[in-house]
Amino acid sequence: MTTVRQRRVGKGTEAAEDQPSEETNVKPDGKIPSGGKLWNILSVTVGGIVAISLGLLTSVYVATLHENDLWFSNIKEVEREISFRTECGLYYSYYKQMIQAASIQQGLHGLVYDNKTESVRTINILERMNVYQEVFLSILYRILPIQQYLEPVYFYIYTLFGLQAVYVIALYVTSWLLSGTWLSGLLAACWYITNRVDTTRVEFTIPLRENWALPFFAVQIAAITYLLRTHLQPVQERLTLMAVFIATFLFSLTWQFNQFMMLIQALALFILDCLDMLPTAKVTWLYIIQISGLLLVCVLQFFNSMILGSLLISFNASVLIARTIQKNLKTGGLLNRLGKLILHVLLVLCLTLLINKFIKKILNLESDEHIFKFLKAKFGFGATRDFDANLYLCEEAFGLLPLNTFSRLSDTLLFYVYVFVLFLMAVAAVIVAFRNLSGSNQVKLMEKMEECTITLKPDAAYSLVHTVLFGCLALSTMRMKYLWTSHMCVFASFGLCSTEVWKLMLKCVHLYTSQRAQVLKYSIPIITLLYISYKFWPGIMDELSELREFYDPDTVELMNWIKSNTPNTAVFAGSMQLLAGVKLCTGRTLTNHPHYEDKNLRERTKQIYQIYAKRSPEDVHGILRSFGTDYVILEDSICYERRHSRGCRLRDLLDVANGHIMDGLGENAPDLKPALYPRFCEEIKKNLPSYTTHFTRVFQNKTFHVYKLAKHK
Repeated sequence: MTTVRQRRVGKGTEAAEDQPSEETNVKPDGKIPSGGKLWNILSVTVGGIVAISLGLLTSVYVATLHENDLWFSNIKEVEREISFRTECGLYYSYYKQMIQAASIQQGLHGLVYDNKTESVRTINILERMNVYQEVFLSILYRILPIQQYLEPVYFYIYTLFGLQAVYVIALYVTSWLLSGTWLSGLLAACWYITNRVDTTRVEFTIPLRENWALPFFAVQIAAITYLLRTHLQPVQERLTLMAVFIATFLFSLTWQFNQFMMLIQALALFILDCLDMLPTAKVTWLYIIQISGLLLVCVLQFFNSMILGSLLISFNASVLIARTIQKNLKTGGLLNRLGKLILHVLLVLCLTLLINKFIKKILNLESDEHIFKFLKAKFGFGATRDFDANLYLCEEAFGLLPLNTFSRLSDTLLFYVYVFVLFLMAVAAVIVAFRNLSGSNQVKLMEKMEECTITLKPDAAYSLVHTVLFGCLALSTMRMKYLWTSHMCVFASFGLCSTEVWKLMLKCVHLYTSQRAQVLKYSIPIITLLYISYKFWPGIMDELSELREFYDPDTVELMNWIKSNTPNTAVFAGSMQLLAGVKLCTGRTLTNHPHYEDKNLRERTKQIYQIYAKRSPEDVHGILRSFGTDYVILEDSICYERRHSRGCRLRDLLDVANGHIMDGLGENAPDLKPALYPRFCEEIKKNLPSYTTHFTRVFQNKTFHVYKLAKHK
């Protein structure tokens, strides 16, 4: 197991349009005074410099943490590669493969016709996985004159750390656009950094797809925030739409889960459009951009069927079709409009399911069925014995968001501010939505509340629904919290620096004056920044001074043995996580791997994992040989697993899937039966004749046992 150790040496939306700009001092004739113009230029210049500086500092910060944690510059190449854990190692292996290829053309051919990632199968890596970023980086490294100065691995990791600068700048700009002051962006960036444990994991999972994708997603959100501003010039609108498209395309190209994230985004747009809180024309353009960006990625991925069968494409198409059928959605009184909206929602849902079912039927698509099985079991729609679904359910990353997350976020005041702003904005949104649906001039209640008139700008409305929906996703699935917590920083800082938020609060308690709102808008954020600096700066300095080093001698020994004692054409079987490292470090052929978005691979993995089930040696040998296996690696950490509780250990999942009673004390389903054979991974170590006939142990250390398979039937 990889560890680190101490180093041994050193309408309401429309109403908002009438509000005066926070940053622009306008004369009655419509011209901006020269002093105001100079102040704006100075403010934008200073804010831009601060944004770039914070982005670069964040990049250096996470790069330093990575170096200090592993002593990356001092360890051997094999140790560096092992540090790319699980699927990270698989993705990096394709970058390494492209670098080592005789030519770019040969490298691309090796990816399109790959026969080493899955034995006895030739697959198209560019179609199956999102690795165009590795292809692009490898080509860039080959053509730039930097080979003598920078190792390939450093070019790769520095690019990822550089994207963190883009990420922070995008968050900063989004908050700035929402609030009208760059102080908000500064606060958002500081919160992102001080809550690093919950906002990013780039320093220890560098090649993970989300670390490539989330910076582009943040850029897309910043562009959407600007697009939703009122009174944009046509040229500005076209350029912003182009920026949204490019960011959407890059986000979709770099992460296989892009369609699910953008589906949530499409739902946010749909809700706001139904409540008349966003301009319909802009929402339509965003739907079209999502579809076109995803289809372009589909073409680049050789018409990947999982993309064509995505719910996002079906949903967006359904919304556009439903609009043409129901043309008068936004007319009539409250009850009339509510009735139309209910019919509209039902029509969209029915069309989405029908279109999606139709596409999957035509394409015979089953690649994403494990996701829906997992969701069905997770939300209590019946227990399942499906091995793939249970594999996800038993992983902590796919469980509910732990409560200690909120205590960490509260330490920096982020969660408290977020809840405060969320409550105020949600109340404002409900009032504005009700006013939009019923017509504010005819609502007596609103007339009585004249002095507390509430408005909500389109960009703020989008940010509110975005954070609520992604918050629900994060609460249900811990792995997705990084999509929420980063936007939480933006949303909380915007609220704290927003004139509208303070105006709303002060008016509701009858204390509003413009001077008080301005004082609170600047003083509270500055006090918050001073508190964060005072409390967390010493901790950050201590963290940067703590030196560790990579330490995993058993895995290093295994990889060195494989490279020295097995032929280059040897086929290895074992756990998905370990085999990704085997491919990266040794270049040997695998039977299975961690990229799980393929039905055949999932079935193959379940069969390979019978090495940890209660099966006969003849059965296991036959299964492994059917995939061309020459060597199998058994891990004590899986065979005798204690990390998970009973029922969630890998051997328990296999027992239940095979209809066998689980080991240990506890209940079993009544239809489970005792197995006819002992557990394979335990029994093989006894060197009984029935096992040695088929398997010969060729390597052993404290963690791993490698057996060579006999070639006979």
